[in-house]
Amino acid sequence: MRFLLARLTRSVFLLAGVSVLSFLLMQLAPGDFFEEIKLNPQISPQTIAALRSQFGLDRPLPVRYGLWLQSAARGDFGYSFAYNSPVAPLLKTRVRNTAFLAGVATAIAWVLALGIGLWSAVRAGHWDDRFCTGAMSISMAVPDVLVALALLLLATRTGVFPVGGMVSTDFDDFTFLQKAKDIGAHLALPVFALVFGLAPTLARHVRSSVAQALTAPCVQAARAHGIAPARILFRHVLPVAANPLISLFGISLATLLSVSLLIEVIMSWPGLGPFFLEAILARDVYVVIGTVLLSTVFLVAGNLIADGLLFAADPRIRKS
Repeated sequence: MRFLLARLTRSVFLLAGVSVLSFLLMQLAPGDFFEEIKLNPQISPQTIAALRSQFGLDRPLPVRYGLWLQSAARGDFGYSFAYNSPVAPLLKTRVRNTAFLAGVATAIAWVLALGIGLWSAVRAGHWDDRFCTGAMSISMAVPDVLVALALLLLATRTGVFPVGGMVSTDFDDFTFLQKAKDIGAHLALPVFALVFGLAPTLARHVRSSVAQALTAPCVQAARAHGIAPARILFRHVLPVAANPLISLFGISLATLLSVSLLIEVIMSWPGLGPFFLEAILARDVYVVIGTVLLSTVFLVAGNLIADGLLFAADPRIRKS
């Protein structure tokens, strides 16, 4: 309990620091949401001044941050200028869509990485291992943007996969199986782009950890006792290689989230990515701050999950 509480306390301080820095940087940036409105001759300066006063933009920076903290405590996380609505309801649906995309991609990437990494480590030094390692190195060098654009071009040229969105326009008229198929078709290309960028990196780490674990004394002793190779791999090698992979799991969640925001913009997936970009372009300050803070929550949650798994897997941590 002390271990988890210490990690949780650090996470709270991290979130507080991110909120302060995000608020400070956004508020100190030149211009605001109402700058473009000034160009409209039909809107008087008095109206713009009244709007700025309504949203508290004419108050000192510490006062604005205190008001935002009060709003965050109520669960609103500020007020969107563009949507004329609290930020939290606007983020709710988009967070669910981003979490769904990132969760599916993470699961597939880890399944592929574990399978490829284990097989490559067992076959270390053979031609097929060298071929697999080279292919992973090449795929890691391909930019995620290029992969997403190539998939988008494929979808527009072939028409096999839908372009943009999460569901079709007549989604409500579908049966349950048709709805599942429609969501899967819209999900295929974004997930493939994320998995293509993440799985090779994970597989390289899995291969390295398993290859190192194969030389451990306990594994050598198990081989000397004539234990079957498959049993050695799953009962002895994987527990030895687990710690760095568990830590990597938490990092991969944060990495995948940052990449998914970019993929969502290119693929027009209705998640946090397009919403975040629109808020930046519109200078919708509290939406930007809420999105950044929520992304940090994903990062913190991934690290907390990894810390909890490490605590459960490694008795040395429980004794420390």
